[in-house]
Amino acid sequence: MDGELVVLRTYSSEAEANLAATVLEANGIPARVFADTAGGAVPALAIVFPVRLIVRAADAELAREVLDVPVESEASDEGADADEA
Repeated sequence: MDGELVVLRTYSSEAEANLAATVLEANGIPARVFADTAGGAVPALAIVFPVRLIVRAADAELAREVLDVPVESEASDEGADADEA
């Protein structure tokens, strides 16, 4: 990642931060996760040192928009199809 980097969000678990980074990457936004958890040996350290999701400053606004979009469940999609029939 080139350019100025910013902390987009912090998380209390590395798994949650990695999921967010995967969503951003799938939408073409480079993202990295930084954690001070002794290489994953002490995940509880994330309580004291939150896991950081890092993106380029130029991508920050779009990244927030991508992560803030609510996820629609399949159940609501099936209900919509039944109503149309």
